[in-house]
Amino acid sequence: MSGEPIVKRLGLVEYEPTWRAMRDFTAARASDTPDEIWLLQHPPVFTLGMAGKREHLLADKASPSGIPVVETDRGGQVTYHGPGQIVIYLLLDLRQHGYGIKELVRRMEQAIIDVLAAYGIAAQRQTGAPGVYVDRAKIAALGLRVKNGCTYHGLSLNVDMDLTPFLAINPCGYAGMAVTQLKDLVAQSAYRTVEESLLSNLLRQLTSAARSVSRSSAQD
Repeated sequence: MSGEPIVKRLGLVEYEPTWRAMRDFTAARASDTPDEIWLLQHPPVFTLGMAGKREHLLADKASPSGIPVVETDRGGQVTYHGPGQIVIYLLLDLRQHGYGIKELVRRMEQAIIDVLAAYGIAAQRQTGAPGVYVDRAKIAALGLRVKNGCTYHGLSLNVDMDLTPFLAINPCGYAGMAVTQLKDLVAQSAYRTVEESLLSNLLRQLTSAARSVSRSSAQD
């Protein structure tokens, strides 16, 4: 891998055009195209993954407040995005990194766990349910798509948002799953500070994985 990914800060952007841009970037990239990481927020939207079942939308087509539902091509079931939630999309060429999707997911989860640990929060993985949890309440969601060895989509971390729309879905396909956010767990959780910490930890996880592969290759 030739260096760290290019980081792009997109601000508050609509879901569908961002999704199209991810697909276009992935379809057009060549073997020497640098990886990219996109930091952003979305206006209120429900997204339904490829395995998603509409029965997990407790109000058909849209919530009572008019939040749109987008059927997308990431893995997983249904989730909610809205302002105050950090979204990071990882546009990576796994063939250049030398590790697979399961290892990438583990690294993504660990980056979130490390960020929360810095705030004194003990977060965990949950078997069979990708993401990060605090006392069994979901605080971060993961969903990826791999095409021709390259990933897009990524992760979301609830920081300081209106959690009410989660009541209109079975989060990630689990009826009654509790959802939490950093603001409700600690007094000091400024969005930008958390965003920079998550980015730093994520880059560290990606880089350390690549270095491990490089050392292994050198030993071989």
